[in-house]
Amino acid sequence: MATENQTSAEYIQHHLQNLTFGRLPEGFERVDHHGKVVETLTDSAWTIAHNAAEAKAMGFWALHLDTLGWSIFLGVLFLYLFRKAAIYATSGVPGALQNFVELMVEFVDTNVKDTFHGRNALIAPLALTIFVWVFLMNLMDLVPVDWLPLIATQLGIPFMKVVPTTDPNATIAMALAVFGLIIYYSIKVKGVGGFVGELTLHPFNHWSLIPFNFLLEFVGLLAKPVSLALRLFGNLYAGELIFILIALIPVWWAQWFLSVPWAIFHILIIVLQAFIFMMLTIVYLSMAHEDH
Repeated sequence: MATENQTSAEYIQHHLQNLTFGRLPEGFERVDHHGKVVETLTDSAWTIAHNAAEAKAMGFWALHLDTLGWSIFLGVLFLYLFRKAAIYATSGVPGALQNFVELMVEFVDTNVKDTFHGRNALIAPLALTIFVWVFLMNLMDLVPVDWLPLIATQLGIPFMKVVPTTDPNATIAMALAVFGLIIYYSIKVKGVGGFVGELTLHPFNHWSLIPFNFLLEFVGLLAKPVSLALRLFGNLYAGELIFILIALIPVWWAQWFLSVPWAIFHILIIVLQAFIFMMLTIVYLSMAHEDH
C-alpha cells in the first residue's frame, strides 16, 4: 500500500523502477527526494541509481540487478528441483516432486514430438528449460507487490522489481538467444547458400523479385524475436501494473476483493505465456530445420 509520504504517481514509479547499477558521468548532479542537489560528481562513478533520472543517465551498459538476481535465483531453483527429483527418482510410489517433474517432462516431450519435425537432441531440453524457467519468473507476479520492495527498502535497497519478465531487457535477451539458434540451425541445415536463397527466392522464385522477396522474408525473420519478447513482456507488465493499481486502493477489503479474483485469473496468464514462449520457440526452430 502507498505510504503517506508518497503520491500515487510516486508509488507507481517506485514499483516499476528497476534496481539499476551503472556509471554516472562526470559532472552529474545527484539530488534527493525533494529535488535538491546533494552531490556533484567530480569523476565518473559506478553506483546504484537512486531515481529514474540517474538510471537514464547511466545509459545502455547499466545492469538491472534485481532482474539478473531473481532470474539467476529462479534458474538455480529450477536446476535444484529437477536434479533432486532425478537423484531420488524411484520406480515405486513416486513423491510429489517426482510426479511434478515427470508431468512436466512428459508434457514438453509430447509437444516437441507433435510440433518439431527434425532431429535434434537439444530441442526438448531447451523447451523444458524455457517453459519451467519462464513459468517461475512469471509466478513471482503473484507475490504481493509491497512485500519484497518493502523488505528491500528496510535493508537500504532503493528499488526491487521481483518479476524478471516485466523487464524488456530479460525478455529481449531470451528472444535473442532463441533467434541466434534459429540463424545457426538455418545455416547448418540449409547451408549459407540455402539460407540466403530462402531469403531472396521465396515465395517468388524469380530473379526480378529478389528485392521484394528479401524485404518480405527479412521482416518475417526479424518479427520472430520481436514477437517472442514483446508478447511475454506486455502481458506480464500489464498484470503487474494492475496489481499495483489495486494496491493503491486505501480500503483493505476492497484490495482483497479485487486482487484475489485477478490473481486467480492471472494464474492462467502466467502458465499460458510460458507455454506460448515455449511453443513459438519449438515452431521457429522446426522451421529452421526445414530445407526448401
